Amino acid sequence: MELYDRVALITGATGGLGAVMAGMLADEGAHVAVTHLGHRDEGVEVCRQVESKGRKSFLIHLDQTDPASCEAAVEATVRALGRLDILINNAAWNSRVPFTDLQALTPEFWDRSLNTNLRGPFLMTRAAAPHLKRQDQGRVVNIAGLPGLRPEGSSIALAVSKAGLIHLTRCLAVALAPSIAVNCVVPGLMEGTRMFARVPPDRVAATKDKALLKRTTSLEDVSRQVLLFCQSDSTTGQAQVIDAGTVFH
Repeated sequence: MELYDRVALITGATGGLGAVMAGMLADEGAHVAVTHLGHRDEGVEVCRQVESKGRKSFLIHLDQTDPASCEAAVEATVRALGRLDILINNAAWNSRVPFTDLQALTPEFWDRSLNTNLRGPFLMTRAAAPHLKRQDQGRVVNIAGLPGLRPEGSSIALAVSKAGLIHLTRCLAVALAPSIAVNCVVPGLMEGTRMFARVPPDRVAATKDKALLKRTTSLEDVSRQVLLFCQSDSTTGQAQVIDAGTVFH
């Protein structure tokens, strides 16, 4: 799919990965809707960067745990930018609870993780689907993570939510075919994100040590894979790992 003059909506676009994806989409000629939840100033800056490349931008508040907010964000994007071709489900929430501390993994913590990281992408895709179908060449790209493939990460809730998102990708690929392609990127530990700022240095060192390429995952590499999924006309239902080689350990 040619991306020039297409419209992309990126959830959680105010963080490191979201900002890089927005910039790359704008470089390819796409207009970008940027959602935020409490990080408006960062969202304004991402919009400025998109517009500096000669593309249109639109900033909107989104709480993806709220179905009404999801519907409103999609409808406002279409009104502002004229259409919707691409949805990138990037927004997520996590906090650290050791796997062995089940008492600290409260029902409230569990619900917030699953509601944001799994239910939210479903609600956003459900809201966007009629507009994506209208273009007959829609794209949905979900951002999961390595904890969705193996029992690790900041909490059991995060791992389960990301595992669910990977399988949701496959299910939505079936549900939305043939007019919408749905794929997933599964990054490893990425420097330059809000989450990375909370990762202990010893864990960063251990991640690099066990990676075949002896490094963390590049925001740019993940963003380029997102672009590839948007551009591809024959790929759907796939989950592509980008992790510098740690998946083999």
